[in-house]
Amino acid sequence: MNRFEALVVLNMVGEIGSIRLNRLLEFFEKPENILRAPKERLTAVCGIADKIAAKITALKREDLEKELKLAKKLGLRIMTIGEEDYPENLKNIIDPPIVLYINGKLKEEDKSSIAIVGSRRASFYGLSTSEKFAYALSKRGLTIVSGMARGIDTYAHRGALKQGGRTIAVIGSGFGHLYPEENFRLAEEIARNGAVISEFPVNTPPFPQNFPRRNRVISGLSQAVLVVEAAQNSGALITADFALEQGRDVFALPGEVGSATSYGTNALIKDGAKLVSCVDDILEEFFLLQAEDDKGAAGEPLPPSLRGEEDMVYNVLSAEAIQIDELAAKTNMEIPQISGILLKLRLRKLIKELPGKQFARSDS
Repeated sequence: MNRFEALVVLNMVGEIGSIRLNRLLEFFEKPENILRAPKERLTAVCGIADKIAAKITALKREDLEKELKLAKKLGLRIMTIGEEDYPENLKNIIDPPIVLYINGKLKEEDKSSIAIVGSRRASFYGLSTSEKFAYALSKRGLTIVSGMARGIDTYAHRGALKQGGRTIAVIGSGFGHLYPEENFRLAEEIARNGAVISEFPVNTPPFPQNFPRRNRVISGLSQAVLVVEAAQNSGALITADFALEQGRDVFALPGEVGSATSYGTNALIKDGAKLVSCVDDILEEFFLLQAEDDKGAAGEPLPPSLRGEEDMVYNVLSAEAIQIDELAAKTNMEIPQISGILLKLRLRKLIKELPGKQFARSDS
């Protein structure tokens, strides 16, 4: 059994995340060695109780083969922690998933992403606002991340899809029990324009305890989280808590005083979340966040010549304004991709946006 196979098997135990895995690796060095160890050696590791050790030793090669066969049948890619293309945002949280099941594709550009979450029983105002914000943020090149739940999540995904942008859905079950069932077609559309992902083995039902774990992945994949509507005990507030623990910005949409679904967002604002009244409120903060990511060791912006595709776009621009459609044609890039690059160049003050979606160098 190789490293990949061992990690898939350990993930099937259900109670081994990256924290317990790291403790086990301190003892056994390789994931393969963990599966060869007897129960008494496993229980010598801090946090590995008899129950967990028994589950590890009970798993057989046939269990792995069945899991891989099911994933292949559903057209899923299985990615394990440590792989080169494991999402950069996610790998830097305290407890990243050791395995991701993916329908669709994750891309480098998904690093520039924002989660939009909220109540399953949202108001018309909340639903429409979620869709509008997702549409506008997607138009600016950001990937929209959410949980594909009923309500706010569904409309966030739809907003990104309507704009033709990328969106990622993180589900709280295995792909063999897609939940909620009415979003099956939405999941297919998301997979064609981004990705649906889960850390749970294929046949895992949507148990209630899965969703807090799912929520940490939603915030972990994102650079910021927008809570549109949330009741007092909403799962969206759990996502906001994870975001704060992970060092992400939290934005909240204020709601009507006395509205049950506005209780959570108003409380977040009271506790220090950034109040949002329009998309520009998010973009201004996001520009600053991106700028921090793009500073060199001395704290100065890196020269555009070191940025690949950004350098290509910058070199096409001049003192004369050019429309985004013409810019996309000259660089042979899609509009969502080039929008994200333009956003980063703007925040570095290298270019400026003019009326009519026109752009020019800032030194003009």
